[in-house]
Amino acid sequence: MQGRVIMVQGTASHVGKSILVSALCRIFKQDGYKVCPFKAQNMSNNSHVTPSGGEIGRAQAVQAEAAGVDSRVEMNPVLLKPEADHTSQVVLMGKPLRSAKALDYFSLKTQLWESVQASLDILREQYDIVVIEGAGSPAEINLKANEIVNMRVAMYCGAPVLLCGDIDRGGVFASLIGTLELLEPEEKDLIKGFIINKFRGDQNLLTDGLDWLENRTGIPVAGVIHHYNDIHIPEEDSVALDLPNRSQSKFALDIVVIQIPHISNFDDFDPLTREAGVRLRYVSNKDEMGCPDLIILPGSKTTIPDLKWMEEQGISDLVISLHAAGTPVIGICGGYQMLGQELHDPKHIESNLTEYPGLGLLPISTIFEGSKETHRIQATVAKAEGLLTGALSAPITGYEIHMGRTYEAITDQPFLIKAREDHEESAPMKSDGALNENGDVLGTYIHGLFHNVQLRQCILKQVANRRGIDITFSQQQLTMDQEYDKLADWVRSRIDMALIYDITGLNNSHDILEEAV
Repeated sequence: MQGRVIMVQGTASHVGKSILVSALCRIFKQDGYKVCPFKAQNMSNNSHVTPSGGEIGRAQAVQAEAAGVDSRVEMNPVLLKPEADHTSQVVLMGKPLRSAKALDYFSLKTQLWESVQASLDILREQYDIVVIEGAGSPAEINLKANEIVNMRVAMYCGAPVLLCGDIDRGGVFASLIGTLELLEPEEKDLIKGFIINKFRGDQNLLTDGLDWLENRTGIPVAGVIHHYNDIHIPEEDSVALDLPNRSQSKFALDIVVIQIPHISNFDDFDPLTREAGVRLRYVSNKDEMGCPDLIILPGSKTTIPDLKWMEEQGISDLVISLHAAGTPVIGICGGYQMLGQELHDPKHIESNLTEYPGLGLLPISTIFEGSKETHRIQATVAKAEGLLTGALSAPITGYEIHMGRTYEAITDQPFLIKAREDHEESAPMKSDGALNENGDVLGTYIHGLFHNVQLRQCILKQVANRRGIDITFSQQQLTMDQEYDKLADWVRSRIDMALIYDITGLNNSHDILEEAV
């Protein structure tokens, strides 16, 4: 029997679809079902590597983790990674297909849709229920003819749809009604409930509006999800970087991440916001830089254009001068490449620039060539000096996603990759990264570095020591598993799960499964 489906669509981007899907995945898991997420097409530079070495949107990896299952490419068959010059790299079934502009992308629609259908069919064969996420809004008239992620998916599998609106932005009733009015009758019939998301205040003040909405449409309000500040689930969109309250209000260490135009995998730094005494700021203007205790250069989808942008903004010179004055610098992936002497792109893989000078803070050079490296890795600290003092042999789990090959003018690199999940156990170990002679500039290709508690706290301790600062670390941080349970409890208490089960028909199928067992 095919697994059941339920879909979350929204009135716009960033209304809370991804988080709601994560919550539903965890709720169904708690209730004993085998559940998985699905998003036909995601547009994001925040990506993740599956155990098989495929690349999918980071949000679907988070949702799979909430569901308690391994991520796989079928959960996000189409990933669009925006590049410079209005193009996107099209990642199909976990592997780069090509870079395409919008009109070129439309020509791929048939091929992409076949992969979407096949992926969803496979997941439904293997799971009790698939929780599907839409993208943006289903009422984007200019995109509707070519969309493969919203109502076309819902119509294909007959998914009941929860339409989610963000009340924190204002105009939620107009957004919900307007979206509904722009749908075709057969699409409108699939909307089985409304979700009001990010509500603040006394819900009694909302009652009249909810009654009006239900009377006007004949569709029930399935839930009013209150805003929260103390549940830490990775954000999908870089829009989240512009939102307030991402950092500690009282802090000992001030850490700056350079918010480059094509920033990728910014959730690398989420764990820093959870450490007491750490303020994390995303900066895109040199006047906002101040005098931070640590500067981080993040990953980039287009390293050379983003480095050129940094130079034009005056940020490159400021990073160099702040480092000269004693501020440590860490680069992750594209940021690691930027820290070197030079970058070469002879085949114009990332841009039209053939070569570009780096910041000159590490004795490395990078050339963009060959296939993309995508691996989940197990590593350890091999060089405990400078920022890594006290971290010798600290275990590291993370992943690699990069096109460039970096050549280091050093032999004792700081990290040793002991295993890649998609490689044979007999594969040789591999060194990674670079640390300058003073130990205050560190670069690596390992994403997820700061998710490793021992290593993260060792680095923060060394940053604090350099400034003569005492820092007290959080002692009782929740694990991600506990965070997912906390999210599920929060949403479950504010959503009509009886309605959810009714529209999915899941109760009956679960009874059948139990009888079969």
